[in-house]
Amino acid sequence: MANVTFSSPVMPRDITVYAVAGDRGNLLALAKSHHIPIPFDCQDGECGSCLVDVEHLANSVRCGIALTEKEKELLKQMGKITKAEIMDAEVNDMPPRHRLACQCFVRDEDIFVTFEGDLTLPVKGPALSIAAAVYRGGVQVKTLDDFLGYAVQVEEDAALHYEHLSAAMADCGNADVAALFADLGRYSRLHLEEAKAKCSRKDITVRLPAGSAWPDNATPEKTTLWAGDPALSRLGALKAALQGERRGYEFYYAVAGTTKDPEIREVAREFVREEAEHVDTLKQWIAQEEHALS
Repeated sequence: MANVTFSSPVMPRDITVYAVAGDRGNLLALAKSHHIPIPFDCQDGECGSCLVDVEHLANSVRCGIALTEKEKELLKQMGKITKAEIMDAEVNDMPPRHRLACQCFVRDEDIFVTFEGDLTLPVKGPALSIAAAVYRGGVQVKTLDDFLGYAVQVEEDAALHYEHLSAAMADCGNADVAALFADLGRYSRLHLEEAKAKCSRKDITVRLPAGSAWPDNATPEKTTLWAGDPALSRLGALKAALQGERRGYEFYYAVAGTTKDPEIREVAREFVREEAEHVDTLKQWIAQEEHALS
């Protein structure tokens, strides 16, 4: 048995899986079977998209492996293998630190695998509700400053909401969830500053009309989550956050899709892209969390 720990900036936490040496083949196959998002394309050692960094954790001598000429040549082209590592691979059959996940087979040793993640693919927006696609609700956006004013309130309310939840979770001793909400609050603060910077109007305080399309006259990214539940799990927190982020996304999408002002449309689309990234990331985190719990 071997412990294989995967770590990446695109994952919310490190994930350790157990593997029988040679049972699941290469690292890429092992990662795919556990929903670890290592990028890949050809899966045959020719494209380099599944590049990983492998750290051998045991103090004993590493397990030897024959490095194929195809993998060695591609690592050389990518500048990911040194002359000393080439010599060690050719003479002693010792693997280099950088590997291609599709060519690296699991051995009877614990390893720590890190990868950057695929940052080149275009962001895919989440599924939209019918309401977002045909939005004509109570919030009427007539000027760019009107839109930015609403964006400021959306992001400010989201930041305050997440910060409140973070403090409540910390008071309950739920440090993991508290840290998650603190991060989401910081993201909302960044969006808030972006909206303020784009707005030419000094007074950007917005009061929502009583007939607002937003439920309970609350901005979209607020969730129905109660803050004081000490038993709130990380999965529950992620799902609550996804609910708010999805509603925020749909609001920006609706504005971008219905406004007749090209300037408003362009700025709204910027917010759409950012919110889509958050929604996509949260969905990925939830899938990994559910898999870990199962």
